[in-house]
Amino acid sequence: MNVGVLGTGFGAYHARLLKTIELCGRVVVFGRNIDRLEHLKKELSVEITGDIDEILRDPGIDVVDLCLPSSLHCEAAVKALEHRKHVFCETPVCCSMEEMAVMLEAERRSGKRVLVNRFIHFDPAYAYLRKSCLEGIYGKLLSLTLKRETPPLWGDLGLEALPVQLMIHELDSISGIMSSPELISAWGAEYEDKRQSNVRAFFREGDAFAEIAASSGMPDGYPFTVGYEAYFESAKLVFHESDCGTRSDPALTEYTASGERRLALEDANPYAASLEHALRSFRQGAESFLSLERAAGALSAAFEIRRRIRQK
Repeated sequence: MNVGVLGTGFGAYHARLLKTIELCGRVVVFGRNIDRLEHLKKELSVEITGDIDEILRDPGIDVVDLCLPSSLHCEAAVKALEHRKHVFCETPVCCSMEEMAVMLEAERRSGKRVLVNRFIHFDPAYAYLRKSCLEGIYGKLLSLTLKRETPPLWGDLGLEALPVQLMIHELDSISGIMSSPELISAWGAEYEDKRQSNVRAFFREGDAFAEIAASSGMPDGYPFTVGYEAYFESAKLVFHESDCGTRSDPALTEYTASGERRLALEDANPYAASLEHALRSFRQGAESFLSLERAAGALSAAFEIRRRIRQK
């Protein structure tokens, strides 16, 4: 499939991944920075353009890979759908549920599809968690705590931004495990620098409980850290991964009546896997858990967390 990549920031990374995917044919990159475009053309042998309409009007382009700022996603996605292109969209997919409704309607009218880069479903540790929950490997899930912590590396991740910009990945994970999680409560606090915050959100579905703990204000030198603790009827799973500039070895440990066991994790790039899955789904017309409709549930939860924190 031929792909038009919009953006030369994270879009440059997407272009590099696309060039490794056998299913991908032409790659055309749109951007405003001519130097970046020329660098990508030289490095990857991709086509480049400073005119977004050139990609939209090109009948040979099958998919628009949307890596622009989130505030531009809705408009760009609608235009791509109107030009009969599928859309692969980075997260956060849009900035409001009103924009989400517009995108869903444009998708319905066009007959084309929008898939969202919910890459966490392709991370081996989170994929195993999902499989364990859905297949009952350890019996029923009782409770789950997911964690994401970072020093102030990513700009503004205060109380307004953090639920949508940082917690969205854990919300995606929960939405893949629970069919209709109920948000019980949300709590948030700011650091001295109000661009940094600490947020917790609590969910339940039936007898199962889930919590997300996220912080964007960890001290300088603290590694970017993700992980989870999952309590099942007959086991506990503990996952931890930290990045101190060089990615650490992710550790997934199973605790059962038989003792402690380190589970082997596949060495996989979840971003590349997500992109390849999307291209295959577009080509085959297959259903996907990256669908815009499924992404809407996680995004709605993020906005509701933000609303409840505002109220307090």
